[in-house]
Amino acid sequence: MDKPSHLIEFEHMILGRHQFGSDNRRKQEGRLERSTYIILSRIRAQGPMSIGQLSEAFQLDASTLNRQTAGAVKAGLLERIPDPEGGMARKFRLTAEGGQRLDVEREVQISGLDKVFEDWPAEEVEIFARYVQRFNTSIERLSGQPWPRS
Repeated sequence: MDKPSHLIEFEHMILGRHQFGSDNRRKQEGRLERSTYIILSRIRAQGPMSIGQLSEAFQLDASTLNRQTAGAVKAGLLERIPDPEGGMARKFRLTAEGGQRLDVEREVQISGLDKVFEDWPAEEVEIFARYVQRFNTSIERLSGQPWPRS
């Protein structure tokens, strides 16, 4: 018999496939690419961030993040600003357009989840949400990369 972690690994892999769909379809529908959605969400949660801070937060190479943030700046979703705390590195912050597009994308995501959970009892959705949060915070504890939560 497989360990429960085998089932979780398999279902987690499938969840990643269902959750975001293809970026080509997202572009055609005028939606944010997955990486842009995640970067904008992190900057909204944490405040302005430098490439170095984004690289540390996502454990991604700075060149990858330079490419992704350059696209978001070009699209008017992010802007580069001097470090509000006086540091040397410039930081990225959401533009009004970036905040609005992030809100729209989040509503699309939530609407899709609401459809998935429409035949679930509310208490089961709440329990599932708590388990997903616990799962994520355990990963964050092990990686040393916590996601800011309000």
